[in-house]
Amino acid sequence: MFPTKLLGALAALTLLSGCAGFGVGYDIENMRNATASGGTPFTQALTDEYRQITLFEADEMYDWQDAGYFAQKGLRASGGETVLPEEISAWHLPADKVGELTDARARLMAALDGGGRENKPMKAAHAQGRFDCWIEQQEENHQPDHIAACRDEFYAAIEALEDKPAPAPAPAPAPAPAPVEAPKPFVLLFDFDSSSVRGGDFQKLDEAVAAASALDDAEFAVTGHADRAGAEDYNIDLSLKRADAVRAALIERGVASDAVSVGGRGEAESAVPTADGVREQANRRVEVIIQ
Repeated sequence: MFPTKLLGALAALTLLSGCAGFGVGYDIENMRNATASGGTPFTQALTDEYRQITLFEADEMYDWQDAGYFAQKGLRASGGETVLPEEISAWHLPADKVGELTDARARLMAALDGGGRENKPMKAAHAQGRFDCWIEQQEENHQPDHIAACRDEFYAAIEALEDKPAPAPAPAPAPAPAPVEAPKPFVLLFDFDSSSVRGGDFQKLDEAVAAASALDDAEFAVTGHADRAGAEDYNIDLSLKRADAVRAALIERGVASDAVSVGGRGEAESAVPTADGVREQANRRVEVIIQ
């Protein structure tokens, strides 16, 4: 309890016990029954906040001096006056608590003066009431539960008053484009001892060109093969002729000549293993690989 209030303590007790019509007891009783029909929504809500503090101090703590002090603030609020939160310098506070309370009051005043009274009157009044409750309890400094309750309620109230919107979440990164997989090899079959592309296989080459268009800087690896019928050297030449025929057909379809490489494997790398001299359709082929 602040020392300057001590002079009125005895008088307050006398007035309360004797039902006098003046002084602390009069203020407390008036606050008990006060209504705030005028003023602003903020001062009306603040009246109720100071009523709570007044009646707690008077009826539960028997601290009529502080009850009377806050009754006066409440009565002023009920008359429409914008009463300010308690000044730090008006209270004898523990030295180690002054900094926190000073910061808390500055935060409260910033919220009140920043439109809190007008935009969120109930929350603003509650934050102010809990601050004044905290500073009064902190000065007495002998009821840690009461101090903690007022302090915690203040912080909850000021956060509700500030109610700063959470920052907008960062936009989710765009999903990485699915990698474009190279198409599977296109296989063209050839007649025995022939290097001419079959008529039906030109459609496969059209599909190969279309598939390559979905890739960046696609290239074609064209490899010819032969079965094991005939001489090995002859089949090397035949497999290369088959690859050249396919290369020419690709160039006719708009593929750049330098984007097509050719090779001939002859009888090597047979799709179907056979004995030497055996004809096998599956081995007379050209593989077109897009890369």
